[in-house]
Amino acid sequence: MGLLTTSEAAVMLGISQSWLEKDRSLYGRVPFIKIGRRVRYDKDDIERFIKHHRFSSTSEISAATSGGK
Repeated sequence: MGLLTTSEAAVMLGISQSWLEKDRSLYGRVPFIKIGRRVRYDKDDIERFIKHHRFSSTSEISAATSGGK
């Protein structure tokens, strides 16, 4: 298990640190680890998050977000 800082996880995902911070407090889509005051992300969790959001077409996205309806 490799632990990443918020900055490192953001770079790996290609998003801003503020997106991850907002996600942590409001949505919880990206799993994180809290150790004392520090927040870390498991590299394997980030890779799973990326794989879960991989689509071949926009119709796949619609089906995934609407429950296939």
